[in-house]
Amino acid sequence: MKVERDPREDRLRERIEAVRARSEKATSWRSATQYLSRLINDTGHVPVKARLSREDLTFLAGARDEVIAFADLAVRLIELHRPQDAGGITSDLDRPIRRCRACMWRWPCPTFRTVDETFTP
Repeated sequence: MKVERDPREDRLRERIEAVRARSEKATSWRSATQYLSRLINDTGHVPVKARLSREDLTFLAGARDEVIAFADLAVRLIELHRPQDAGGITSDLDRPIRRCRACMWRWPCPTFRTVDETFTP
């Protein structure tokens, strides 16, 4: 029996992979931020003269909106995948058995663990 793929899944996967590809092609500013933070002027701005590649500009053009979308996704996932008392009998009253409200896996569920691992430094 062949399982058909959902076209929405393909579309979503393509969009996420495009974000990843743009991110990987863009230059990281992590090392430059320590130096740049010392250049903050009286108005709270840093006058920056930088050489940006086409990939950097493509990434920067959508980065803010994409980061907001991913943050919204993470918040929605953790709101959806929350623990609830699973009922049943337990010998440890301080640690009752809990299950995820959405997928009913034992808490913490794989979705919550994945979000936690991704966003926890």
